[in-house]
Amino acid sequence: MNPNKKSLLHSLEMRKKIMSWSFVSFSVILISIFYFYPMIKALILSFQSGAGTNLSFVGLDNYKRLFSDPTFLTATKNTLIFLLFQVPIMVVMAIFFSVLLNNKTLHLKGLFRTIVFLPAVTSLVAYSIVFKTLFANEGIINHLLVQFHLVAQPIAFFSSPFWSKFVIILAITWRWTGYNMIFFLSALQNIDEEIYEAARIDGASAVKQFFTITIPMLRPVILFSSITSTIGTLQLFDEPMNLTQGGPGNATTTISQYIYNLSFKYTPDFGYAAAVSYAIVILVIIFSIIQFKAEEKSR
Repeated sequence: MNPNKKSLLHSLEMRKKIMSWSFVSFSVILISIFYFYPMIKALILSFQSGAGTNLSFVGLDNYKRLFSDPTFLTATKNTLIFLLFQVPIMVVMAIFFSVLLNNKTLHLKGLFRTIVFLPAVTSLVAYSIVFKTLFANEGIINHLLVQFHLVAQPIAFFSSPFWSKFVIILAITWRWTGYNMIFFLSALQNIDEEIYEAARIDGASAVKQFFTITIPMLRPVILFSSITSTIGTLQLFDEPMNLTQGGPGNATTTISQYIYNLSFKYTPDFGYAAAVSYAIVILVIIFSIIQFKAEEKSR
């Protein structure tokens, strides 16, 4: 090859690389400043104790404290309860609605899809007020339960550890089912219709088609939805904070809410709060590995 031509190609290649990096460098810098730097800073902070600039190195003491902290253990138990009940229910409902609203013969599909998705974009404060009104002692839910003789007297939803958890699980499920439905709906629309036609010719019922075609085809999306929902639930803060403030007692306090309390409500202990936040990171890693392993074994 002509040396001049080779030099020109090399120059063009270098120019492409420089242009490529110039496009992504700004994003990389912002991500590094607002994501990676705080993560590293929080990790360093988790080995310290104190408030403000008056910090002292305490080694692994903050992490050892986690195992003897009754509030942290209660918050972890509450968070895992929300996770183990809410995520499976939400994923199943999201699949159900996606299959239902993917039916080609269904009229007004766009309207129904919007209705199911709408809670995901509803103001948190607005729907928290609605839920608190609905489940109040003299709210419409208690009124209907008493009216139809399902209960003898109104249920104190926000004064009972069991029922307050129930309301939060219901609220989270209502809010995020439509959001996850969109992912399943998108995946369903990419499944070749000829596969279903072949199954129908072979005499497969709708139920058999669902379990032998739809579910296997949705496995990657189910895994994605389960992991992202698990991460979101382990970081749950908004609903307990707005609906129950973590009460009654600490019955609905989550790990994220405990981090907030340690930082801004109790006597500030940012080092211990950072250690608690890394407990969430460890839980996310553990549950992600479990879900990946479970998905691999189901193949």
